[in-house]
Amino acid sequence: MAIIEVEHVTKEYRLGAMQSLKTIAGRMIGRVPPESNNFKALDDVSFSIERGEVVGIIGHNGAGKSTLLKMLSRITTPTSGRISVKGKIAPLIEVGAGLVGDMTGRENIYLNATILGLSRKEIDAKVDEIIEFSDLGKFIDTPIKRYSSGMQVKLGFSIATAIIPDILIIDEVLAVGDAAFQRKCIDRMEGIKNDPTRTLLIVGHNIRQLERICDRMLLMDHGRLIADDKPSMISSLFYQKTTDSRPNKSITNNTAGNDEDIGEVNISLQHLNVEKGISDNEYLVISTDDPVHIQIKIQAQHKVNDVEINIGLHNPELIFLSKSSSRMISRVFDLIPGLNIINVILPPTRYAPGIYGVGIGIYDRLRRSIFSSTGMIWLQINVGDRIFTDLPQGTLTYSDAEWNITT
Repeated sequence: MAIIEVEHVTKEYRLGAMQSLKTIAGRMIGRVPPESNNFKALDDVSFSIERGEVVGIIGHNGAGKSTLLKMLSRITTPTSGRISVKGKIAPLIEVGAGLVGDMTGRENIYLNATILGLSRKEIDAKVDEIIEFSDLGKFIDTPIKRYSSGMQVKLGFSIATAIIPDILIIDEVLAVGDAAFQRKCIDRMEGIKNDPTRTLLIVGHNIRQLERICDRMLLMDHGRLIADDKPSMISSLFYQKTTDSRPNKSITNNTAGNDEDIGEVNISLQHLNVEKGISDNEYLVISTDDPVHIQIKIQAQHKVNDVEINIGLHNPELIFLSKSSSRMISRVFDLIPGLNIINVILPPTRYAPGIYGVGIGIYDRLRRSIFSSTGMIWLQINVGDRIFTDLPQGTLTYSDAEWNITT
């Protein structure tokens, strides 16, 4: 049975300035004000969520994600359409939301827990757990208006997840917390995921993290819901939309904006190409079993001694998965005046199937950047012949292992 139902929901906002006294007076004497444009933050969105599901919502800024969460949390109402929510909601959709600045952290725990329906006795039993999880320690009896945004997020998340309502809604506020707290949050959300009576909605830009947690994902774009599927399918579609529809497979004579003059050094990247890939008119397609052949042509106006060249593969979130450096060879590498041709072969690495960019960085002997770029070439890595197509999700690479199974 669906715990959340969204049926043909549209949310419109009026663009332009608010009505002035002059505009109001003009209306009173029959003057027609100029028409204002309406902006659709959500446009005919429909979906349903079953009890116990963990659903991620992704999309670029302005896609309508936060507007949707605010309507599910009953903070705002739709212009048209219908939303049905069955159960108690705890929304974490904005830093400091629901917290009173002049009250201490401890007082806010009691206030918010009371709003969520707990008795004083129930709150007394949970308050120590909430304080411990929040890592606020001695600051718990300080007014939260003196808290940093990260401290406020810690408190809000600790309250909401300790009480565990029927529906927990989390916006991108968790990105404010430190890495150690984010790991605690993920562990707690995975605990909630294993509870079939709790429903979790998460908005975020960390797609790999959402793949790990969610049962399914929704992809929003310009106020519309364009896809609703399992996480691997949605993340793949999102990455395809993130990159250009016709990414460059090679850059030739592309010196504009790529030169960087550092005193005695001036170089241009004349050519960067990944060879031995199969072109599908969108990406260069290679297999997880294939090495990556890269050719770099650099035009140098001066000799550059002891150059370091780094090549990396990154995902569309610009997270580098691997880097190779010319420092790994035993001899010093120099650029000479004129054309320099460098060929590099990256051995097969078990990258998870998906879209990847090739980035390059060039440094002089003082480790000053001469050239730096990312995503000049986009690759699509497919599952190799020796690997089963049904690989588990939620990872960046796969490693070969020796399996010895006794039954």
